[in-house]
Amino acid sequence: MLEIGYKASAEQFPASELLGYARLAEEAGFQSVAVSDHFQPFRHTGGHAPAALPWLGALAATTSRVRIGTSVSTPTMRVHPSIMAQAFATIDNLAPGRIFLGVGTGESVNEVPATAMEWPGFSERLGRLEEAVELMRRLWTEERVTFEGRWYRTARATVYDRPEQLIPILVAAAGPRAARFAGRVGDGFITTSGKPAELYRETLLPAVAEGIAKAGRDPDAYERLLEVKVSYAADVETATADCRYWAPLALPAEAKQGVEDPRELARLADRLDDEQAASRFICTGDPDEAVEGIAPYLELGFQHLVFHSPAADQLGFLERFAAEIAPRLRAL
Repeated sequence: MLEIGYKASAEQFPASELLGYARLAEEAGFQSVAVSDHFQPFRHTGGHAPAALPWLGALAATTSRVRIGTSVSTPTMRVHPSIMAQAFATIDNLAPGRIFLGVGTGESVNEVPATAMEWPGFSERLGRLEEAVELMRRLWTEERVTFEGRWYRTARATVYDRPEQLIPILVAAAGPRAARFAGRVGDGFITTSGKPAELYRETLLPAVAEGIAKAGRDPDAYERLLEVKVSYAADVETATADCRYWAPLALPAEAKQGVEDPRELARLADRLDDEQAASRFICTGDPDEAVEGIAPYLELGFQHLVFHSPAADQLGFLERFAAEIAPRLRAL
């Protein structure tokens, strides 16, 4: 069953405005809302970075139907996993059964400025995440948890308002090693659109399946979430121009590696032309063309699609998407 979600872009809008868009998404028929969890935006000038946890609490208390969660939190550096477990248990108490937690190994642009830590290698980051996931699940199900890990410890810790059922943890991955980890440890897998088709078909999804099989999990109960970048406007020219704010997404991974200043990210991104800046997005003013670009992801097996629009006019996007694209997707 297809689940259609809305990406609340915390890097682009202040918290109160973003909360209004998320509520409107529920009214427009979207089934989920996922919010960014960044300490810094990709742009210093005109950027925003509201804290995801209190924002989700406000959304939980003022909505009644949509599933809500993060895409993606890092419960390993800025926030200790025991505090993340407590926070999400509280949010789940506000919206029981509607919460999911998206997690990943983090980005230096968020973790280093907030902690002044030396940015660890991928093996350590993945090890920290595995330990964090184990600790959070224990805190959601056990009392007086004494945890002796390599990176995290607790002494007789209790989350007093535990969720009635385990909060689903979805693991983000952009490479095979993290994807195998996501299949083995997560309740679901998160990745983003706009990359070569063979990456999903030949690398990421097979690695997820390998992890699921290794852990003896049920592949049919496993969630596959894709954040789909769609710029849908009156015409393709406007749709392309709307992507300029998000040009940092188009930078190759090696260009962003170790860049911790959003001013520098913006400087690198502003060297791209409009077509390059929009390269991660499906840019169109034609609903059939939009669906044509989205359909291959459904064929790959993604059943939860969270749509990220770069437009300043989020209300217009929500209305047009709900009326013109969502019915076409559900009819496939």
